[in-house]
This record gives sequence, structure tokens and C-alpha cells, in this order.
Amino acid sequence: MPVSLDGKLVVAISSRAVFDFEEENRVFERDDDAAYMALQRERLERPAAPGVAGALVRKLLAFDAPDTPEPERRVEVVVVSRNDPVSGLRVFRSARQAGLRLERGVFTRGRTPWPYLVPLKANLFLSANGDDVRAALEAGFPAARVFPDSVKASESHPDEVRIAFDGDAVLFSDESEQVYQRDGLDAFQRHEETHAARPLPSGPFMPLLEALHGLQRAGSRAGMRIRTALVTARSAPAHERAIRTLMDWGLEVDEAMFLGGLDKGPFLREFEPDFFFDDQTRHCESAAQAGPTGHVPSGIANQPG
Repeated sequence: MPVSLDGKLVVAISSRAVFDFEEENRVFERDDDAAYMALQRERLERPAAPGVAGALVRKLLAFDAPDTPEPERRVEVVVVSRNDPVSGLRVFRSARQAGLRLERGVFTRGRTPWPYLVPLKANLFLSANGDDVRAALEAGFPAARVFPDSVKASESHPDEVRIAFDGDAVLFSDESEQVYQRDGLDAFQRHEETHAARPLPSGPFMPLLEALHGLQRAGSRAGMRIRTALVTARSAPAHERAIRTLMDWGLEVDEAMFLGGLDKGPFLREFEPDFFFDDQTRHCESAAQAGPTGHVPSGIANQPG
């Protein structure tokens, strides 16, 4: 029987997201790819420090007990990177030193790697490359551009994967956000109150929430849990449509924060996410001061002009 990733939660992640390669990246930006590769070769025996998504990767992989046979594993993390194959050696060596079960990788030496998400059937793509993230989103994959300088995840909940989502243009479509951008807050509130019983169309990250929900239901032999939060600028009465939409999908979140325009950062600091996803850069900049953050360049807020 061939090996298959069917039925697993598959996270595709760039090497710069799982490990801290910011110093090496500055060499690439200052000089060229040859200088970058030379530096990675020099540091082949030096394990890289965890990157912004390091805690998320560690916790997701911990959902499977170490002795779980591969066909029974529920989670797979694959490095999908513009790095060259030699730099890929350092990625795998760093993973082994860190005790991370990273076994699969695609290294494209500068070519966009997102098409490999298709055979991987990825549930999530995390990368520091904005072009790759946009292309993945357009192809229908939940994808976010990581903020490499985000505050690292808290270590106070080692047995719990905590993921927080914005609502409009992330979990939900940007249908309502378009009303807000065009007609203002009052019109948005009236629109949402009028349409409270009509579920919102799904947004780019609804499939990830669905996959996490399935992983949580299946349970973990290793005792890991998932905790999710909706962190949105919506407030009453627009909150009702969001909750009704989740109910219609048959999905749940553990916490919901309807902040009515308040800064999200302080609330995320209390939630302590392993990752937070938002479509608006200003919210991401605030959130990155509280924990690992990814920008989802979808919806009207990210249209040019």
C-alpha cells in the first residue's frame, strides 16, 4: 500500500517560519542567494533556533504519540520552501536536534513552492513570502504570511494548541466587510442585524477550523487538546450572525471576543495563542506584540488601491 496523507491535518510551512533564519535572510537581501547558501553551509552543524511557528509545529506534532505508526498519525508537517536543497539539510538537522518529527520537505531554490500544496492536500500554508501566500490563497488553501518578529508563544499551556481567528475575510467571507468599507459602521450593523439568520459564506480559513475540529473530536493518545478563539472587531448586534454561521456549519470555537474596534493585542495577550490569523495589517502588528501572528491577504481590505 502506498503512503498517503489522506485524512491527516497537513501543515505546509516555510523553513523561515519553523526556524529563525532572520540573520541568514538579511544576508540574502543584502547580497544574493549564493551568499545565503554559503552561510547555511557554514552553519550546517549549528542548530537553528525556533522560528515564529516553532511552538505551533511542536504542539501539533505532539498530537501523535511518539510510537504511533505512520498510517495512524493524525498530523503531518512538511517543510515547503524556496530554500535550496543544501540549506534543507540544515532544516532537517535542526529539526532532529530540536526533537521535531519533520520527515518531508520540498526545496525549490528560489522557485515558488506553493503548487506542491496540491499533492500534499495541505490544510494550512505558513510562509514569510507574501507572493507565495497570495498565490496559495487564490488556489484555495488557507495561507498566511508570518510576522517573523512576533513575540514567541507562551510556554504556560504545553498540552494545548491555541489558535485564534479573525472573523470577516478569515473565517467568514468579506461580504459584510464590503458593506462596512462602502457605507460605514451604522450601515454594517443594520445589514448584519437584518441578515442575522442568513449564514455568512465561508472564508479562506473555515477549512482549517473544520480540520482542527475533526482533530479535536478524534482525541489524542498523547493528551493534547485544541482551544480556538474568534477575535473580531464585531460587536452586538452584529455578533449574532457570526455565531449563527458557526452553528450552521456545525463548528464551535471555545472563546469568542466581540471587541467593537478595541485593540486586539491585549486580549490576545491573555488568550496566549500559538498562532493568530487576521486579514488587516494593523491588527497583525498589534497582535504580533502578544504572540505568533499571520497576515491573511484576502478580502477588500487587501485589494490594491
